[in-house]
Amino acid sequence: MERRRFLRAAGAAGLAGTVAVSGCLGGSNGNEADGYPPTQEDTPDEQSVDVEGFETVDVEGTAVQLAPIDAAYYWYGRREARFVDARGRSQYDRSRVLGAALSPAPDGGSNDPTADWPADDRIVCYCGCPHHLSSLRAATFIENGYEDVYVIDEGFWEWHERGYPMAGSEVEGQPASYEIRGRVGPAHAGGMAWAWHDESGQREAAPIDADGSYLLELKFSGLTRSSPIRVETPAYEFEAPLADLLSTTVTGPDA
Repeated sequence: MERRRFLRAAGAAGLAGTVAVSGCLGGSNGNEADGYPPTQEDTPDEQSVDVEGFETVDVEGTAVQLAPIDAAYYWYGRREARFVDARGRSQYDRSRVLGAALSPAPDGGSNDPTADWPADDRIVCYCGCPHHLSSLRAATFIENGYEDVYVIDEGFWEWHERGYPMAGSEVEGQPASYEIRGRVGPAHAGGMAWAWHDESGQREAAPIDADGSYLLELKFSGLTRSSPIRVETPAYEFEAPLADLLSTTVTGPDA
Protein backbone atom coordinates (compact mmCIF):
# COMPACT_ATOMS: atom_id res chain seq x y z
CA MET A 1 0.00 0.00 0.00
CA GLU A 2 1.34 3.44 -0.89
CA ARG A 3 2.22 5.15 2.39
CA ARG A 4 0.36 8.37 1.64
CA ARG A 5 -2.93 6.51 1.16
CA PHE A 6 -3.47 6.07 4.87
CA LEU A 7 -6.97 7.64 5.01
CA ARG A 8 -9.85 5.72 3.54
CA ALA A 9 -10.90 7.35 0.27
CA ALA A 10 -14.50 7.79 1.38
CA GLY A 11 -13.56 10.61 3.72
CA ALA A 12 -10.65 12.25 1.94
CA ALA A 13 -12.60 15.21 0.58
CA GLY A 14 -13.94 16.14 3.99
CA LEU A 15 -10.47 16.28 5.51
CA ALA A 16 -9.11 18.36 2.65
CA GLY A 17 -11.83 20.94 3.24
CA THR A 18 -11.00 21.07 6.93
CA VAL A 19 -7.31 21.64 6.21
CA ALA A 20 -8.15 24.56 3.94
CA VAL A 21 -10.06 26.55 6.56
CA SER A 22 -8.40 25.65 9.85
CA GLY A 23 -4.83 26.90 9.52
CA CYS A 24 -3.88 29.93 11.60
CA LEU A 25 -0.94 31.67 13.25
CA GLY A 26 -0.56 32.53 16.91
CA GLY A 27 -3.07 31.91 19.65
CA SER A 28 -2.94 30.06 22.93
CA ASN A 29 -4.39 26.87 24.28
CA GLY A 30 -4.17 27.68 27.98
CA ASN A 31 -3.07 24.18 29.03
CA GLU A 32 -0.15 23.00 26.94
CA ALA A 33 0.97 20.61 29.68
CA ASP A 34 -1.54 18.00 28.51
CA GLY A 35 -0.44 18.17 24.86
CA TYR A 36 -3.99 18.26 23.51
CA PRO A 37 -4.95 20.71 20.74
CA PRO A 38 -7.55 23.36 21.51
CA THR A 39 -11.13 22.61 20.55
CA GLN A 40 -11.59 23.11 16.80
CA GLU A 41 -14.43 25.09 15.24
CA ASP A 42 -14.58 22.60 12.36
CA THR A 43 -13.94 19.02 13.41
CA PRO A 44 -13.03 16.63 10.57
CA ASP A 45 -15.48 13.85 9.85
CA GLU A 46 -14.47 10.50 11.31
CA GLN A 47 -12.25 8.45 9.02
CA SER A 48 -10.23 5.26 9.24
CA VAL A 49 -6.47 5.82 9.51
CA ASP A 50 -4.38 2.88 8.27
CA VAL A 51 -1.47 3.05 10.71
CA GLU A 52 -0.24 -0.31 9.41
CA GLY A 53 0.64 1.49 6.19
CA PHE A 54 2.99 3.93 7.92
CA GLU A 55 6.72 3.61 7.34
CA THR A 56 8.95 3.02 10.35
CA VAL A 57 12.41 4.12 11.39
CA ASP A 58 14.73 2.08 13.60
CA VAL A 59 16.05 3.97 16.62
CA GLU A 60 18.75 1.83 18.19
CA GLY A 61 16.55 -1.26 17.97
CA THR A 62 13.17 0.39 18.60
CA ALA A 63 10.75 0.72 15.67
CA VAL A 64 9.09 4.14 15.50
CA GLN A 65 6.17 4.80 13.14
CA LEU A 66 6.31 7.84 10.84
CA ALA A 67 2.87 9.42 10.57
CA PRO A 68 2.29 11.46 7.40
CA ILE A 69 1.44 15.03 8.29
CA ASP A 70 -2.09 14.67 6.92
CA ALA A 71 -2.78 11.89 9.42
CA ALA A 72 -1.27 13.91 12.26
CA TYR A 73 -3.40 16.92 11.33
CA TYR A 74 -6.52 14.76 11.18
CA TRP A 75 -5.85 13.55 14.74
CA TYR A 76 -5.11 17.14 15.72
CA GLY A 77 -8.41 18.39 14.34
CA ARG A 78 -10.33 15.71 16.23
CA ARG A 79 -8.25 16.08 19.43
CA GLU A 80 -7.41 12.38 19.24
CA ALA A 81 -3.71 12.69 20.12
CA ARG A 82 -1.41 14.47 22.51
CA PHE A 83 1.33 16.43 20.71
CA VAL A 84 4.93 16.60 21.93
CA ASP A 85 7.63 19.04 20.83
CA ALA A 86 10.94 17.16 21.10
CA ARG A 87 13.16 20.21 20.54
CA GLY A 88 14.67 22.54 23.14
CA ARG A 89 12.98 25.29 25.16
CA SER A 90 14.24 28.13 22.96
CA GLN A 91 12.94 26.52 19.77
CA TYR A 92 9.63 25.69 21.43
CA ASP A 93 9.15 29.25 22.70
CA ARG A 94 9.77 30.74 19.25
CA SER A 95 7.31 28.57 17.31
CA ARG A 96 5.46 25.36 18.04
CA VAL A 97 2.32 23.41 17.28
CA LEU A 98 -0.50 25.11 19.17
CA GLY A 99 -1.26 23.04 22.27
CA ALA A 100 1.89 20.88 22.12
CA ALA A 101 3.76 20.03 25.30
CA LEU A 102 7.53 20.49 25.53
CA SER A 103 9.39 17.24 26.23
CA PRO A 104 12.92 17.40 24.76
CA ALA A 105 14.65 14.41 23.20
CA PRO A 106 15.69 11.90 24.16
CA ASP A 107 14.21 11.53 27.66
CA GLY A 108 12.17 14.66 28.40
CA GLY A 109 13.10 17.39 30.85
CA SER A 110 12.89 18.07 34.56
CA ASN A 111 9.26 18.24 35.75
CA ASP A 112 8.34 16.82 32.36
CA PRO A 113 4.64 17.36 31.56
CA THR A 114 4.35 13.91 29.99
CA ALA A 115 5.34 12.02 33.14
CA ASP A 116 1.77 11.21 34.18
CA TRP A 117 0.22 10.63 30.77
CA PRO A 118 -1.59 7.27 30.45
CA ALA A 119 0.42 4.69 28.53
CA ASP A 120 -2.46 3.92 26.16
CA ASP A 121 -2.99 7.52 24.98
CA ARG A 122 -2.00 8.35 21.41
CA ILE A 123 1.13 10.55 21.30
CA VAL A 124 2.48 12.38 18.26
CA CYS A 125 6.02 13.76 18.55
CA TYR A 126 7.61 16.27 16.21
CA CYS A 127 10.81 18.21 15.61
CA GLY A 128 12.18 20.18 12.69
CA CYS A 129 14.89 18.00 11.17
CA PRO A 130 12.40 16.52 10.05
CA HIS A 131 12.15 13.58 12.46
CA HIS A 132 15.47 12.67 14.10
CA LEU A 133 14.84 14.28 17.50
CA SER A 134 11.19 13.31 17.51
CA SER A 135 12.07 9.69 16.75
CA LEU A 136 14.46 9.62 19.70
CA ARG A 137 11.76 10.98 22.01
CA ALA A 138 9.17 8.59 20.60
CA ALA A 139 11.52 5.64 21.08
CA THR A 140 11.87 6.52 24.76
CA PHE A 141 8.09 6.64 25.13
CA ILE A 142 7.82 3.21 23.50
CA GLU A 143 10.58 1.75 25.66
CA ASN A 144 8.72 3.05 28.72
CA GLY A 145 5.58 1.15 27.79
CA TYR A 146 3.60 3.67 25.72
CA GLU A 147 1.58 1.80 23.13
CA ASP A 148 0.40 4.31 20.49
CA VAL A 149 3.29 6.62 19.59
CA TYR A 150 4.11 8.30 16.27
CA VAL A 151 6.25 11.08 14.85
CA ILE A 152 5.32 13.55 12.11
CA ASP A 153 7.26 12.29 9.10
CA GLU A 154 7.68 15.66 7.37
CA GLY A 155 8.44 17.54 10.59
CA PHE A 156 7.42 20.84 12.12
CA TRP A 157 8.53 23.06 9.27
CA GLU A 158 6.09 21.40 6.87
CA TRP A 159 3.39 22.12 9.48
CA HIS A 160 4.64 25.72 9.45
CA GLU A 161 4.61 25.91 5.64
CA ARG A 162 0.99 24.78 5.56
CA GLY A 163 -0.07 27.45 8.06
CA TYR A 164 -1.45 24.94 10.53
CA PRO A 165 -2.18 26.19 14.08
CA MET A 166 0.92 27.47 15.87
CA ALA A 167 1.92 29.55 18.88
CA GLY A 168 5.12 31.30 19.90
CA SER A 169 7.02 34.56 19.70
CA GLU A 170 8.27 34.14 16.09
CA VAL A 171 5.73 32.07 14.20
CA GLU A 172 5.95 34.07 10.97
CA GLY A 173 9.50 33.18 9.92
CA GLN A 174 11.91 30.28 9.82
CA PRO A 175 15.45 30.29 11.25
CA ALA A 176 18.46 29.93 8.99
CA SER A 177 19.58 26.39 8.16
CA TYR A 178 23.13 25.09 8.64
CA GLU A 179 24.71 21.74 7.75
CA ILE A 180 27.47 20.10 9.77
CA ARG A 181 29.05 17.05 8.16
CA GLY A 182 31.13 14.65 10.17
CA ARG A 183 32.56 11.18 10.41
CA VAL A 184 33.33 8.58 13.06
CA GLY A 185 34.57 5.01 12.77
CA PRO A 186 32.18 2.59 11.03
CA ALA A 187 31.90 0.67 14.30
CA HIS A 188 29.62 3.48 15.51
CA ALA A 189 27.12 3.05 12.65
CA GLY A 190 23.56 3.19 13.93
CA GLY A 191 24.45 5.51 16.78
CA MET A 192 23.55 9.17 17.00
CA ALA A 193 25.46 12.41 16.48
CA TRP A 194 24.30 15.52 18.33
CA ALA A 195 24.79 19.27 17.98
CA TRP A 196 24.04 21.59 20.89
CA HIS A 197 23.94 25.34 21.37
CA ASP A 198 24.17 25.17 25.13
CA GLU A 199 23.41 28.82 25.82
CA SER A 200 19.96 28.61 24.23
CA GLY A 201 19.26 24.92 24.77
CA GLN A 202 18.78 24.33 21.04
CA ARG A 203 19.75 20.87 19.88
CA GLU A 204 19.74 18.59 16.86
CA ALA A 205 20.53 14.93 16.23
CA ALA A 206 21.18 12.68 13.24
CA PRO A 207 21.89 8.97 12.75
CA ILE A 208 25.37 7.74 11.89
CA ASP A 209 25.41 5.93 8.55
CA ALA A 210 27.03 2.58 7.78
CA ASP A 211 30.27 4.24 6.63
CA GLY A 212 30.50 6.36 9.81
CA SER A 213 29.34 9.60 8.19
CA TYR A 214 26.61 11.85 9.55
CA LEU A 215 24.84 15.06 8.56
CA LEU A 216 23.47 17.42 11.20
CA GLU A 217 20.93 19.88 9.78
CA LEU A 218 20.57 22.77 12.21
CA LYS A 219 17.63 25.16 12.21
CA PHE A 220 18.73 27.18 15.22
CA SER A 221 17.57 30.74 15.85
CA GLY A 222 19.80 33.62 16.88
CA LEU A 223 23.14 32.14 15.80
CA THR A 224 26.13 33.94 14.35
CA ARG A 225 29.12 32.32 12.70
CA SER A 226 31.02 32.70 15.96
CA SER A 227 28.36 30.96 18.07
CA PRO A 228 29.81 27.96 19.93
CA ILE A 229 28.33 24.61 18.89
CA ARG A 230 29.03 21.43 20.83
CA VAL A 231 29.23 18.27 18.73
CA GLU A 232 28.77 14.96 20.52
CA THR A 233 29.15 11.47 19.01
CA PRO A 234 29.90 8.03 20.46
CA ALA A 235 33.56 8.63 19.56
CA TYR A 236 34.23 12.25 20.49
CA GLU A 237 32.81 15.46 21.92
CA PHE A 238 34.09 19.00 21.46
CA GLU A 239 32.97 22.60 21.00
CA ALA A 240 33.89 24.96 18.17
CA PRO A 241 32.57 28.12 16.49
CA LEU A 242 29.82 27.41 13.98
CA ALA A 243 31.92 28.77 11.10
CA ASP A 244 34.67 26.23 11.78
CA LEU A 245 32.20 23.35 11.71
CA LEU A 246 30.66 24.48 8.43
CA SER A 247 33.97 24.67 6.59
CA THR A 248 35.23 21.11 7.12
CA THR A 249 34.23 17.52 7.79
CA VAL A 250 34.26 16.97 11.53
CA THR A 251 36.35 13.92 12.43
CA GLY A 252 37.68 12.17 15.50
CA PRO A 253 40.70 9.98 16.20
CA ASP A 254 39.05 6.74 15.00
CA ALA A 255 37.45 8.06 11.80
